[in-house]
Amino acid sequence: MATLKGKTVFITGGSRGIGKAIALRAAEDGANIVIVAKTKVPHPKLPGTIFTAAEEVEAVGGQALPVAADIRDESQVRSAVKQAVDTFGGIDILVNNASAISLTPTLETAMKRFDLMWSVNARGTFLCSQACLPHLKRAENPHILVMSPPLNMNSEWFKDHLAYTLSKYGMSQCVLGLSEEFREDRIAVNALWPRTVIRTAALNMLVGTALADRLTVDNCREPRILADAAHAILTQPSETCTGQFYIDEAVLKATGITDFDQYAVDPESPLARDLFLD
Repeated sequence: MATLKGKTVFITGGSRGIGKAIALRAAEDGANIVIVAKTKVPHPKLPGTIFTAAEEVEAVGGQALPVAADIRDESQVRSAVKQAVDTFGGIDILVNNASAISLTPTLETAMKRFDLMWSVNARGTFLCSQACLPHLKRAENPHILVMSPPLNMNSEWFKDHLAYTLSKYGMSQCVLGLSEEFREDRIAVNALWPRTVIRTAALNMLVGTALADRLTVDNCREPRILADAAHAILTQPSETCTGQFYIDEAVLKATGITDFDQYAVDPESPLARDLFLD
């Protein structure tokens, strides 16, 4: 079995949701997990902090380094990378998971909200990748995994939430560019996106959108499906898989998994297709 034992995984937005699920799956192998997020004290509406996530990581067999950092701040990102390297001796994997969302049409999108999404999603992905790349170059099997969608130019995905789409596609364009730029360095750079909506705190941001009209929590899958798909990607030889826009279900089918009911919130309910997938 392929394993991440002993690997150092730097995960942004790792205190809850998909980021934490990926962290826990890697920790089960005995990986070193660098949990990078802003949440140091409990949020009134959202569960989890970098410290509670670290406790969970260590409970399943991993080593944890919780680092409070805002990925919009270059000095904080570079400090987080230094702490990771000083603690674990290097970085093998970067997971660009942190993301901001606001599914608002153009006339209802405040520029403050636009700037937040662009700074966290596109700029944050670029910055974290830039900061980690010198260390990834020295890793045995280096990977960057970006939680972003395939670059689908169907206008449907632009017309209702242009600002959000621009920022998420900015993340995906980082995959496109970095994968080719660092191909000779054997650094795999790939994207991963869910086929269905995932049950996370981001669901609250869908209220009032067309997607919300056909969606309840029961129509979702659990974050664990992305964690298992990420694990399957990150354990591959880096020189054999780069520049790909993976969909979680397809990744797992390729590994031989056929039972997807195990990931459903309610196996009896129809699943809601995620954004950016025709």
